[in-house]
Amino acid sequence: MAEVHLKNVNKNFGKVMAVKNFNLDIKDGEFIVLVGPSGCGKTTALRLIAGLEEIAAGDIYIGDKLVNDIPPKNRDIAMVFQNYALYPHMNVYGNMSFGLKLRKFPKKEINTIVNRTANLLGIGSLLNRKPKELSGGQRQRVALGRAIVRDPKVFLFDEPLSNLDAKLRTAMRAELLDLHQRLKTTTIYVTHDQMEAMTMGDRIVVMKDGLIQQVDAPQNIYEHPVNKYVAGFIGSPSMNFLPCKLIEKDSKMYLVNKGFSLRVPSNKARISKDYVNKEVILGIRPEHLNAKKAVRDYDPETIFTASVWVVEPLGLENIVHIKNEKNSIICRLDPHIILKIGQTDEFVARMDLAHVFDKETEKTIF
Repeated sequence: MAEVHLKNVNKNFGKVMAVKNFNLDIKDGEFIVLVGPSGCGKTTALRLIAGLEEIAAGDIYIGDKLVNDIPPKNRDIAMVFQNYALYPHMNVYGNMSFGLKLRKFPKKEINTIVNRTANLLGIGSLLNRKPKELSGGQRQRVALGRAIVRDPKVFLFDEPLSNLDAKLRTAMRAELLDLHQRLKTTTIYVTHDQMEAMTMGDRIVVMKDGLIQQVDAPQNIYEHPVNKYVAGFIGSPSMNFLPCKLIEKDSKMYLVNKGFSLRVPSNKARISKDYVNKEVILGIRPEHLNAKKAVRDYDPETIFTASVWVVEPLGLENIVHIKNEKNSIICRLDPHIILKIGQTDEFVARMDLAHVFDKETEKTIF
């Protein structure tokens, strides 16, 4: 196992900067997730660590070794790709043992390592099958097995579950986490799926346009996003963003627009003093909104009226789309709260859990 350090790393493709001033310290044995939309630079960053792309500037260390000029095969890393990249003409045993044969391992030792790893992954009975005879989940396990047998210092995963169906993806997430707990190998995992990031990472690296936006534990990023982009990317359904103005009235702070006037909690009002009478953006997650009829204890100054537009019943919860003047808002509600399309009702906002962003910089005010 090893620490991984990226210091002021840059990578460009022509005039396009894919990775900009990338600084990240990954602890020994940590499971870290790079997350962001397509084109944000997360896969490029992973390929730079692997040595599959040449850096334009900066330094990459694996352990205490500077690896800028070291070829991929000598970096002691193992990479699992999105498309599995299995050799179609080889059976499972051949795919898993190929790297060990190249490294001149004794045949008996190869056999022991491959069989032990195959049993660990639950594919011990598939060693004689070709990739075309396997399901997507089985191919994924083979790709994992091929990486594990090398006993590398670092695992690199490039969206390894994106080709699986939703049910299998959930199962494989749990298996990968269990595997990490047993192997304790430093792991860098790339995904565009914020659900994967939240459930798998010890820490999450949120990226946009080649830049790191925030690095922190999943819950901290959810509760304390540094800007509007991070707030909107983490969480499903996404956070509601509502333009409004911050005003002071009777020594209290309110966020107002044509559809509502919501009081800012006193502990947060002090933070926002500099923004009085300025345009800001209110951010509130769907799970922090509720129908008034379902809430016993609430601040009367956090109630607003809206009409029900769409109801999406999901069994465990209902995703309810409501309209309030020009505001389109999504709520996550208990399925036993009966709301009919077209009706007007009162809703409560958990303003103690809301966020406010600077309209110009989009940085978090509170």
